[in-house]
Amino acid sequence: MTSLTDRYLAATLRSVPAARREEIATELRASIADMIEGRTAAGQDPAAAEREVLTELGNPTQLAARYADRRLQLIGPAYYLVWQRLLITLLSIIPAVVGVIVAVLDATVGDNPGGAIGKGVVAAFQTAVQIAFWVTVVFAVMERLGTPLNLPAWNVDQLPDEPVERDARLIDTCAGIAFIVITIAFLFWQHFQSVVPGEGDGLPFIDPALWSSWLPVLLAVLVASIGVEIAKYRAGRWTWPLVGVNAVLNLAFAVPLVWLLLTDRLINPDLVDRFEWLREGGSDTAVRVAVVVVAVIVVWDVIDSVIKARRAAVR
Repeated sequence: MTSLTDRYLAATLRSVPAARREEIATELRASIADMIEGRTAAGQDPAAAEREVLTELGNPTQLAARYADRRLQLIGPAYYLVWQRLLITLLSIIPAVVGVIVAVLDATVGDNPGGAIGKGVVAAFQTAVQIAFWVTVVFAVMERLGTPLNLPAWNVDQLPDEPVERDARLIDTCAGIAFIVITIAFLFWQHFQSVVPGEGDGLPFIDPALWSSWLPVLLAVLVASIGVEIAKYRAGRWTWPLVGVNAVLNLAFAVPLVWLLLTDRLINPDLVDRFEWLREGGSDTAVRVAVVVVAVIVVWDVIDSVIKARRAAVR
C-alpha cells in the first residue's frame, strides 16, 4: 500500500465513530488490497490500479457515511412528502392571515394606513421564513432520531380522480387577483393622494372616518376574495362550496358599500363641499349610478359562478 491509500483511509476514518475505526480500517484496507490485486493480476500497472480503485470507492466522506449508517440529506424520502405537504399547507394560509391582521391593525389601531400594506407584507414574509425554518428543523430532527410517522400505507383508493378540463385558467385567476389588489391599493392610495388636481394637502375620495369602522371590514373581504380565486384555481373549476363562499363575500362587500352610499357616509364630505355640482344634486346622481353598478357586478358574478358550477357538475 502506498501513501495514497493511507491518505484515503485517514480521510474516511476521520468521519466514522472512534469505536469502529479499527474495525473499519482493517476491513477497508483488505478490500482495497483485494481490488488492486485483481487488477494487477490482469496486467494493470499497480499505481494506476490503486488510483482507479480509490476513485471507484468514491468520496471518503460519503463512504464513511455508509459505514456509519449516517444520512447525508436534511429531509430524507421517508419524511419528504409529509414535510412538503405540511409546509405548503401552512405557507398558503398562515402568512397571508398574519399579514392581513397586521395591516388592518396598523391601519386602524395604529392610525397608519399608508404604511399598513408594507408592514403587512413584511410580517407575512417573516412569518413564512419562520414557518419554513422551524418545520424543516423539526423534520430534520425526526429524520435523525428515526421517529416513526405511523402513517397509513398507500393504496389505490388514494389515487386522484382522472384529470378534467380546467374551467379556472391561470390567466383568469391572475386577472381576478390583480383587480382585487388594485382595488385594495386604491383604497390606501386615495387616502394620501388628493383626487382633486392641484390639491397638495390631500383630499381623499372616501371619508377618512371609515378607516376606524367599515374600511377594514371591506379590506378583509377583498383579501378573502383573493383566497377564493386561489382555491378556485387549485380546484380547477367552480364548485358549489366555492359558489356559496363567493356569494357570501359578494354580499359582505356589496351590502355595506351600498348602505354607505345611500346614507351619504362613503364619500368624503369635504370633497362634496369643494364642488358645486356635487352640492347641488350631483352626488345623488353619482350614488344612484354607483349603486346600480355594484348591484349589476355582484349579481353577474354570482350568476356566472352558478352557471360554471352547474356546467362542471354535469361533466
